[in-house]
Amino acid sequence: MDTNDYQVAAARTLIDKPDFVLTNSELMTIWNAIGLAGEAGEVCELVKKGIFHQHGLDREKMFKELGDLCWYLASLCTNLDIELGDVMAGNIAKLLTRYPNGFSSADSMARRDINST
Repeated sequence: MDTNDYQVAAARTLIDKPDFVLTNSELMTIWNAIGLAGEAGEVCELVKKGIFHQHGLDREKMFKELGDLCWYLASLCTNLDIELGDVMAGNIAKLLTRYPNGFSSADSMARRDINST
């Protein structure tokens, strides 16, 4: 299959015209999620260039990008009526279950928080 054949085959699953209308809350959720992903990408780009391209890690830029990432995370939580503190506490609870004695590869593979019955 060449690239043009792929493009034509893939296009048959495109949504020509959505059969729904987005609410303002849904639109804001999309915006916040895309913003969160974009800021995470910017953080990754700084790390890539800082380490692999050997530019050195620009801590000032990293500080700003992490702040932007936090803003989108907090905004997404606000839009979804989820308290950021609850998300953080839930994550720590999951990590304590998964890694009761701190990180280990064996605990990572065991996934106690998922595989417990």
